Amino acid sequence: MKLNEIADNAGATKAKVRVGRGIGSGLGKTGGRGVKGQKSRSGVSINGFEGGQMPLHMRMPKRGFNNPFAKKWNAVRLDRIQAYIDSGKLDAKGVVDAEALVKAGVIRRAKDGVRLINSGEFKAKKVTFKVNHVSAGAAAAIEAAGGKVELIGKPADAE
Repeated sequence: MKLNEIADNAGATKAKVRVGRGIGSGLGKTGGRGVKGQKSRSGVSINGFEGGQMPLHMRMPKRGFNNPFAKKWNAVRLDRIQAYIDSGKLDAKGVVDAEALVKAGVIRRAKDGVRLINSGEFKAKKVTFKVNHVSAGAAAAIEAAGGKVELIGKPADAE
């Protein structure tokens, strides 16, 4: 194969539709727009306009608040971690942190950190977690199994 022989598959690229080119084209006269007037022109922003009446989206009250500084956490259940340890994808002897969870495939990507949630049964022995948040139930389950949790980004005395 040579560079000049490389081509797309047949039918992979379509020709641009040329509208407004006569009756025989099937897209003549109104060019597929269907109407005369403002809506037939380009650059129309008529959606939501109610003839000068206050539009519905402006009449409705504003609700809630979106915090631009909110952190996005990866919530991970303990039974899911247990399943990955049992299958051998996650090494329980090392420190289990966001990087280890991504490498094992438990989470797709580390967002702003990992939050552990208690769910199901956790029986892995002496697992050390290095995470940002842990629920009280998850912390109790990990310590009952003989493991420990180190919190990232918080002072040791504040929990």
